[in-house]
Amino acid sequence: MSLVFTASKKLTVKNKLTIKIFGLLTGTLTIGIVSSFIGLNTRQVLVISVFFTSVLGTLFFWDFRLGFVFIANGVLFITGSVDVEHFIKFASLDVIIFLIGMMLVVAVMKQSGIFHQVVFSLLKTRGVTGVKLFVIIMVLSAILSALTGEVTSIIVMIALILDICSILSINPVPLVVSSVLTTNIGSASTLIGNPIGVLIALRAGITFEDFLTRALPLSMAILAVAIIILLFWFRHYIKEISSKLADITLSKQLLEQPSPVVGNLLNIVIFCCLIVSIGLHKRFEILLGLEENRLLVVLPILFAGALLFFRCDRVKYCIKNEIEWKSLLFFMFLFAQAGVIQSSGTAQFLAEKLIGQIGSNSKLLVGATLFSSGFLSGILDNTVVVASYIPIVKSLHSLHLSLKPLWWAMLFGACLGGNITAIGSTANIVALGILEKQRNTKVYFLEWFKLGVLVGIISMLIAYFAIAYIPLFTL
Repeated sequence: MSLVFTASKKLTVKNKLTIKIFGLLTGTLTIGIVSSFIGLNTRQVLVISVFFTSVLGTLFFWDFRLGFVFIANGVLFITGSVDVEHFIKFASLDVIIFLIGMMLVVAVMKQSGIFHQVVFSLLKTRGVTGVKLFVIIMVLSAILSALTGEVTSIIVMIALILDICSILSINPVPLVVSSVLTTNIGSASTLIGNPIGVLIALRAGITFEDFLTRALPLSMAILAVAIIILLFWFRHYIKEISSKLADITLSKQLLEQPSPVVGNLLNIVIFCCLIVSIGLHKRFEILLGLEENRLLVVLPILFAGALLFFRCDRVKYCIKNEIEWKSLLFFMFLFAQAGVIQSSGTAQFLAEKLIGQIGSNSKLLVGATLFSSGFLSGILDNTVVVASYIPIVKSLHSLHLSLKPLWWAMLFGACLGGNITAIGSTANIVALGILEKQRNTKVYFLEWFKLGVLVGIISMLIAYFAIAYIPLFTL
């Protein structure tokens, strides 16, 4: 019987692999035929087919995503679609440098244990109930995401949630899923909350101040609505938490967690200075006569260097283990392909087709950008979606349209749409991987989708009406 089961399992794996390969080949062929049919020339058909082969390959074979983007760029080089000079130009090295600096800063902060200390200190409040604990975790998830980035935030929050669930002997899945959903919402509130925020800011000329005056208030409004939905959805689970809190002495383990120590004050000061400096980068650039966003790119590197001087014992570890080199390489090669789409005229052609179909009505364009990027982000990683959309949106500039609302629509569509499915954002994948590894617990597609699609669609509707009808988003 064991042999039959093993053979059946191997057959299932083989069938899945066959379906994925068939889907990849069919998808690529379909893209090529449709591109040719709508009027793209041979070079443009090649460029867009290569790009979508990378995207589909990433979707079907996530572990081999680097292989797909490497081969795709190799094909572009061989066919003369891009050369080394333009590859470097299109690779968005400014975004990569920014992310390396932020990853190093956050790595040093995480190694010092500050995040855990602060989180546990906030939880040491009297009269904690299930509702209070649930709301605190949701708000902390959003705030940490805004300050440290979605991936770092979710790693810290999942560790916290699993500790609390061990103390209370409760199922961690509802708290983990809720934390991920609010993490993705919070990641749209600041420029550093998500890699796509950095990418959009540098390509659209949007500053940290713009995020604070536009994205932050909208994100907080969406977060409040999402928390209300989650409180209702998990009301029975929250009652269970309250009963557990009433039955045991909580916090013997929780209350014994140390408070931040003086030795970490230097790290805290440097981190706070970085956040303030990024927030005021536009003012400093004007004062020093620098070009737009020059300081935004450089500041994380400068502060990372300062921290590494004081933690020289951790330099090798942080550079080797805490920087997501695989993701950074993937982003570089994907951005380069997106640049080729724009330089080949493909993006301009698609932009004109888009205008021809829905007209130049700004509200329709905002809706089309927000909801299409949102639903695509539910299927693909949102970084892939944004990299695809940027050249198309930039090409609309030649048609004398205001692009600011479209950039905000793209940001919120990609961040909020990432909540729809379990593979919609990097934070989702990281969280579920940790949950499966540490607790041997899986969250199935429909289990996530039923809640994710509700939160995602309501969130995107709120974002749409704000961006389309509030004049502030057009400035």
